[in-house]
Amino acid sequence: MRVISPAAAHVLASPAAFARQVLAGFKKNQGLLLAGAVAYYALLSVVPLLILAVIALSHVVDQRELLETLGRYLEWVMPGQSRAVVAELSSFVTHRGVIGWVLLLTMLFFSSLAFTVLEKAMSVIFLHRFAVRRRHFLVSALLPYCYIVCLAFGLLVMTIVAGMLETMGDRMLFFLGFEWSLKGVSGVLLYLLGLIGEIVLLSSVYMVMPVGRLSWRHALLGGATAALLWEVTRHVLVWYFSTLSQVSVVYGSLTTAIVVLFSLEIAAGLLLLGAQVISEYERISRTPAGAVSRP
Repeated sequence: MRVISPAAAHVLASPAAFARQVLAGFKKNQGLLLAGAVAYYALLSVVPLLILAVIALSHVVDQRELLETLGRYLEWVMPGQSRAVVAELSSFVTHRGVIGWVLLLTMLFFSSLAFTVLEKAMSVIFLHRFAVRRRHFLVSALLPYCYIVCLAFGLLVMTIVAGMLETMGDRMLFFLGFEWSLKGVSGVLLYLLGLIGEIVLLSSVYMVMPVGRLSWRHALLGGATAALLWEVTRHVLVWYFSTLSQVSVVYGSLTTAIVVLFSLEIAAGLLLLGAQVISEYERISRTPAGAVSRP
């Protein structure tokens, strides 16, 4: 029988105290300010990143299928605004012949900014790691571009699998004289595909972005928690923007940018809050036995 660790025992014994500790650490690290910085640079990065991914992957799969997959899953990140983003993306990709080397390098640079800033934000939250071990500057420089390649590959896989699931939705199942449409099953599987992809992405952020090594179990738990919290939050955002919000009246033509930035900031806040949970858990693990203060 496996005995739980002292850190896990402390958290289970005083979950409210641990939650207060996490929130206090998040406030001390100026988590909302860090989330705002990550969201701002993510807004700068998302369009050039998607343009590069679609241009590269359109040589492998159909561009229309890529844009449909992007539109479906961008809605998870930008509730209510994915159509506007995909429309602009489609217009730019259609005229990709005007892209020169200077513009290509510029887009490549801006597409990496969000990952660079996210790494800096993680170093603030995991300061206890950073004080012990520093990452080589070449690793920090190449890490964003490795993430871009991995995201492009993930988009390729999701596009192929989503196409297979949509094809399955057009079929009928015949059994014992009855027939059932597989469209509902296809829709559920498409949703689960997006959710699993979201969990894997967030878990990889917790595994790779902070300095040092993290147990994959902790990273997966953090990724699943952040993903589920975001699922609840994005449904609330969809309801709010579709029923109560007057943002289009206030901001007019800037509505898309404002809504996307607001959604990205909330998502970044949840991501960094999950990192703070892992950080505080590690601090408890590193505290000598009996030295952990209790309320």
